[in-house]
Amino acid sequence: MFLAIRERLERGREEGGFTLIELMVVVLIIAILIAIAIPTFLGARKRAQDKQAQSNLRNALTAEKTYYVDHQDYASDDVAAEKLELEGIESSLQWDVVDASQRGIDVTSPGVAGTDVYVILQSDSKSGTTFCMLDVATATATHSPGTYFDKDVAAPLACPAENAASWSLDAATGW
Repeated sequence: MFLAIRERLERGREEGGFTLIELMVVVLIIAILIAIAIPTFLGARKRAQDKQAQSNLRNALTAEKTYYVDHQDYASDDVAAEKLELEGIESSLQWDVVDASQRGIDVTSPGVAGTDVYVILQSDSKSGTTFCMLDVATATATHSPGTYFDKDVAAPLACPAENAASWSLDAATGW
């Protein structure tokens, strides 16, 4: 009987536990999976931050066009009465704030230049990209009526002038 127990204990020592190499292989596999997952997560986070800024711009443009229908001019968030009316139209946005994470939007260049009627809206993503939208109501010297897009990933984070060539009619290429 003691002999049987002794054999069983010796067999248990030989078969029990993992070797160091087996443990190192498992750790290596986990490290590889983490190395793949982290960049993917960070990329998704950046895309989500950028989409927030773009969404703010689209909502602000709807508010500006609503204002335009009533006044035949675009509103400025620097004029208290116009900003109040914009807040009434689109209350979910923080007007005169460029930080997209705060639902911020800034009207950087509203108004009329001669007979040109346009508005430039800006929202800065937390990823470091500035997104801009130009809406032209009447033809300008450089743009026909429509909505144009641009983004800036370099400092200073600012939208281009309304007559800049960088504006794109296609959101896919502009953004």
